[in-house]
Amino acid sequence: MTDALLVAPLLAFALSAIGIGLLRVAARALPRDVPNARSLHAFPIPRAGGYALWLGFLPAVLAFAPPLLSVAAWLPPFVALAVVSGWDDAKQVGVATRLSVHGAAALWAAGFLVPGNGIDMPQALFALACIALLIAWSSNLYNFMDGTDGLAGTMGAIGFTAYGIAALTSSDDVAVRSAPALFALAAAMLPFLAVNKPRATMFLGDVGAVPLGFLAATFGVAAVLRNAWPAWFPALVFLPFIADATLTLALRIARRERLWEGHRSHYYQRLALLGAGHRGTLAVYASLMGATALAAVVCRRVASHAGWWVLASSCIVVLLVFARIDYHWRKKTGIPSPR
Repeated sequence: MTDALLVAPLLAFALSAIGIGLLRVAARALPRDVPNARSLHAFPIPRAGGYALWLGFLPAVLAFAPPLLSVAAWLPPFVALAVVSGWDDAKQVGVATRLSVHGAAALWAAGFLVPGNGIDMPQALFALACIALLIAWSSNLYNFMDGTDGLAGTMGAIGFTAYGIAALTSSDDVAVRSAPALFALAAAMLPFLAVNKPRATMFLGDVGAVPLGFLAATFGVAAVLRNAWPAWFPALVFLPFIADATLTLALRIARRERLWEGHRSHYYQRLALLGAGHRGTLAVYASLMGATALAAVVCRRVASHAGWWVLASSCIVVLLVFARIDYHWRKKTGIPSPR
């Protein structure tokens, strides 16, 4: 086990670094994020960092397979999401096609997660629907948040490090033996952060962000169902992303906007446009990510019974930050895009 904790992250880091090097050599041939209604950049940036991330993670996770979730449960839907997302990065895929694949992938994983014994059919179907919806939403919200330098990569590194620590310190042996794979994903993210930090020269792209959100939800739910950690834990770890994406979507629905159209109304986008730029936005959100993830890890170890109260308190803090951004946003108009 000790060897796995060392080898898996090192293998993932090394392979991911090689992947980043190869992508930089082939930069001219990569799909690019062209400035548009959603972008915060003034110049095209390659959307391919996800390929390096998976080059690092997949060999490590297959060599040190996490027993928390069978390969059959997560790998086929993961591959489906990566393929359709990579194609979308390069050629654009219709909304209906993308969402259909997202839904099918979520249902596949949820089918393995729903308990097979001691639950009647109506309850099983309800659990299946709820878990599938959660996984599908996580896949999309991660993609929504990959819009400014360093944001998605930092959340991935912090979030899966927190998962790894929680798994390693769990009383459940299956979770403990899954820790190397979780740390491997966090380690695979680090070489990408070197080219995604402000001023970024590469994004994750859909091929990285969508499967990453899928894994965050799938492994998070699997551990909850095994009682390796409580339900509030993954929600608190990824709270800044969950809150921003969910609240933004709710507000867009309330305003009857076309949800499939690009926009810059996420709180992180507005913060950047208010003058914080990519560096300032990353500093604010990284602070929130670090605080909520640390709170989740510490609370689970020393006061797990208070977890829901900590989650509620953290929600209030995050909402106050959003309210501050919204206040200043309403006072200013015509703000140029940060560079």
